[in-house]
Amino acid sequence: MELKSGYCNANEKGGLFIGCSCIIPFYNEGTRISKVLNVLKDVIELSQIICVDDGSEDFNSVQLLLEHPNINLLRLEKNRGKTEAVKAGLKLVKNNYVLLLDADLDALNNQEISKAVKTITSQSNLDMIILRRVNAGIHSKLNRGDILYAGERILKSDDLKKILVKPAKSYQLEVLINKYMKDNQRKVYWMPSSARNTYKFKKLGLMAGLKAELEMINQIMACHGPKEYFDQYRRFALYRLPEGKKHYGI
Repeated sequence: MELKSGYCNANEKGGLFIGCSCIIPFYNEGTRISKVLNVLKDVIELSQIICVDDGSEDFNSVQLLLEHPNINLLRLEKNRGKTEAVKAGLKLVKNNYVLLLDADLDALNNQEISKAVKTITSQSNLDMIILRRVNAGIHSKLNRGDILYAGERILKSDDLKKILVKPAKSYQLEVLINKYMKDNQRKVYWMPSSARNTYKFKKLGLMAGLKAELEMINQIMACHGPKEYFDQYRRFALYRLPEGKKHYGI
């Protein structure tokens, strides 16, 4: 299902349009993904929304998506994990920027999304904006998970393609993106986001949720090791985007 055109600039550049697409991978999210799409429908700066069903067994999710006509729905036959789902969705991206969003967000704010998209698409010297979860719990702020592992981020489609050349496990996507940006000295800042994620124990139950949380931590640490984690903790995306300025320096 194609999104109606004309929501943002449609000037071609290197085979892609000058604008922003959105990729939302999901797996058994029920009504949560529909809540996210209800917010995004008011973000006119997004000219393409791609929802990737990562082999859901909950067909209620898919049925609810069919009620949103202005999306691309890609269904994978089996569960491959978040990173592979994003990689599949990236093949459909038509714009030179892409917004990555989790499907289980609560309190997502359309004005915050609009502002971030307008900012990065108008500043050629800005490579990525991370939407920092300012309402995250204290534990996330202490380990900087509200920035380092926030799934809401906007970056260039070409950069994401280079990042996803190598295989990666489900929870390693944000770590891979961070390392690529850091190693290639890309300009990265954060902007505040009111969005909150849904804890895994609320979706899966206490024991299954705890197991999933531990698996996520193991995958993150296994991606590049503790040294890379502490390096990102100390040096990556430390600064909020200065409002009203056109040039940035890290």
